[in-house]
Parts: sequence; C-alpha cells; structure tokens
Amino acid sequence: MNNSNQQDSVPIISIQSFRDKKLAGREELLFNELYGERHIEKPHKHDFFVIILFNQASGVHNIDSKDYLIGNKEIHVLFPGQMHKWNINSDTIAYQLMAERSFFEQFAPFFRFSFTNYQNNPVIKLSDKAFNQLMYEFEAIKQELESNNSLVHLINARAAVIAAIVSKEAENIFTEFKVYQSNPRLAKFNMLIDEFYKREKSVVFYANQLHISANYLNILCKKHLKVSATQLIQQRISIEAKRLLKLGDLSIKEIAFELGFADHAYFSNFFKAQIGISPTQFRERN
Repeated sequence: MNNSNQQDSVPIISIQSFRDKKLAGREELLFNELYGERHIEKPHKHDFFVIILFNQASGVHNIDSKDYLIGNKEIHVLFPGQMHKWNINSDTIAYQLMAERSFFEQFAPFFRFSFTNYQNNPVIKLSDKAFNQLMYEFEAIKQELESNNSLVHLINARAAVIAAIVSKEAENIFTEFKVYQSNPRLAKFNMLIDEFYKREKSVVFYANQLHISANYLNILCKKHLKVSATQLIQQRISIEAKRLLKLGDLSIKEIAFELGFADHAYFSNFFKAQIGISPTQFRERN
C-alpha cells in the first residue's frame, strides 16, 4: 500500500491558503462570503476549524464520505482533520469563519457537547431566531476584523456567543444532551473519553478521574444511556477507526498504533468485533 499516494489524494490544506481570498481577517481568524456556484471535486482536509452559515442555499456537502443536502438557514461545522468536498449551486449565499486551532481552542468549550457529536452531525438546521442571532454575530466579527485596530478579545467573545447559539440549536439533534445535562458525571465522562480514548481504554481510569468507582460509573451508563461504560469507550474508538480508514492516509498498522493498540492483530480483532467486518474489508467497501 503506497501511503504517499493516498496522502496526495486527500491533501491537508492550511489556513494560509485562504488568506488571499479572505474578505476580512487576522492571523488567527478569517471571514469570507460565498456567493453562487462553488465546486470542490476532490476531498481535502483542513488543519483549522471552519464554521459556515448558509443563508439561502442548495447543493451537496460531503463530509467524511457522507452526503448532506445543503438547505437554507443552516450551520455546517468542520473540525480539523475532517474530510470534505462540495457542489454548491448558483443560488447560494453563505458566510464562513476559519479559525486557527489555537484560537478555536479558546472558544471551543462553549460548544458544550463532545466534538464527536458535531463530527457525526455536522449540519444543524437553524430556527429563524437563531439564524438572525448568528447573522448579527457574523456581521459583527466581520466589521471588527475590517477595523485597523481590531480587538482579539472582542472577536473571541463573539465567537463564544456563536458557539453557544449553535450548541443550543444542536440540542434538537443531540438527543443524549438531556441525559448529560441532568447527569454531570456522564457529561464529564464523555469529555474525558474524547480526551484520552487513544491511550486509556480502562473504565477504572475514567472512574478514578471522576472520583467514583468503576462499578458505579457502569451503573450510571446502563441506567441513563442503555450501554456499558466500556461500550461508550469502544464506540468512540470505533468512530475514529472508521474515519481514519475512510481517509486512507495511514496503513491499518499505523491506525492501530494511532489508536493505542499494541499490535495490528489486536486492533483488527477489536474492529471486527465492533463493526462485523475486518478493517481491510471496511476500507475496500468504502
């Protein structure tokens, strides 16, 4: 398997590539407006965060090999490393914010949910009220970026407001939110999984972080989420494994090490037990 050819087929594009095309921006944040027909035929990835507010729009946005029909009054979110391409029709009007990873990390907590939730549900339909609120904040950021003495703290505060509005709208599609809202330990467990799943796969580790017993953590998960604590960890590993296999940048052996498995065979057995087919079969099928 020639990894360099695969990497060439899914290039990683930095924010520097968009500086000349920006409408307004600073080093850590760019604002752009999208009007009319746009096409990205070959998928690529970014090493920065992108949030797109569609006003009126139609077309198809393919994110991590899944097609999403583009509609009016939507937010699309792309985290660093996600793969995308699109075919946007001529009637489209949209607004785009591109944030360097270090700047994104400052307002990321205001998204409130696990990033996995957004990666699995990157398209969020907006109510009229939320759309109008986001339009106001996008325009305010644009104006601040156009200022000769723009204030990064003000921009960061507005980005946090955008994240908060988006997360409020996301409650409608992230059905587990109410469970996490009423069970702070489960919400914290979910966040810890996102942070440590590549190197920590033991329920005991997460229970210790939460200052509860592994048995009690398991009881909480089964009662409120209908799955065991181990299954939650395994689900997160499986999601990332499938994403990496689809991207094709790494060999299966490299993916195994990336996800913290001691060897290729252990990872293959885990994947087959979770998904029902081997990593090689999954990659060939996709």
